[in-house]
Amino acid sequence: MSKLILVAVGGNALIRAGQKGTAQEQFENAVDTAVAIVHLIKAGHRVVLTHGNGPQVGAMLTRAEYAAAHAYRLPLDCCVAATQGEIGYILQYAMWQAMQQEGLQVPVVSLVTQVLVDSRDPAFVNPTKPIGPFYTKEVAERYRDLFNWAIVEDSSRGYRRVVSSPAPKEIVELEAIRACVDRGLVVIAGGGGGIPVFNDHDLSKGVEAVIDKDHTSAILAWQLGADVLAIATEVEKVCLDFKKPTQRQVDRLTLGECRTHMAAGQFPAGSMGPKIGAAMVFVERGGNEAIITNHEHLIDAIHGQGGTHIIREA
Repeated sequence: MSKLILVAVGGNALIRAGQKGTAQEQFENAVDTAVAIVHLIKAGHRVVLTHGNGPQVGAMLTRAEYAAAHAYRLPLDCCVAATQGEIGYILQYAMWQAMQQEGLQVPVVSLVTQVLVDSRDPAFVNPTKPIGPFYTKEVAERYRDLFNWAIVEDSSRGYRRVVSSPAPKEIVELEAIRACVDRGLVVIAGGGGGIPVFNDHDLSKGVEAVIDKDHTSAILAWQLGADVLAIATEVEKVCLDFKKPTQRQVDRLTLGECRTHMAAGQFPAGSMGPKIGAAMVFVERGGNEAIITNHEHLIDAIHGQGGTHIIREA
């Protein structure tokens, strides 16, 4: 049975642990994701792909810092847009090559994607998301005063800028994405959680914030009416008691079980928490199921033979 599947690819898909994150490494790593997506297409499914951009946007901000004396500074929203194009191209290229090997001719398109956020979101009062390079105290204080940045100290590495991470509300380019999906295209959208925007008719500036990629993926999957939200990460299955002697994998979680485990601290905010939260949002709003797994087991998980499946009821 053909399904519309939104696959949310984690940062490890292009830059693996221990790698420098060179363009060559990213091209090579993209092959695994491309092969998995092509297998889904061969099985008759339609696919929308989202992706993270944390390492790439950090590198872009670092480049901007070194080039500040010679070129204009790029605000964070422009960096998110630029990395959407960069990563979209890498994934498009990998899928084009993989499709040729399988004799497929399915068009792939990357869409620069804006995501509406609420200017009254409490996250704007409390910036917590670190981005960009580390600075000395003197430089950090100068930038704080010059650009009105929020700065936090990392006792071992220096000072770093932090920005807000508001909740996504709507996908601005939803109808463009839907039109491409309806025409049979593979769509890459919502990169890095999307470019945050306000609907305030102020054309003079963008919003310097970052949005959680998995939560944007959940909103997009729900708005598109996707059958499955598949969140690709580093592990085959979600674990309870992670890194403890009692660690154990789980094949299935109901919404009620997710809430219980979240309340017990099983899924920390800096680890599995956002992924479980995004899966719950999708299922709560009417999605059939969400799956959390790694790209090696993505195909099997879609067919019910791997990964952790989040469902409404047992």
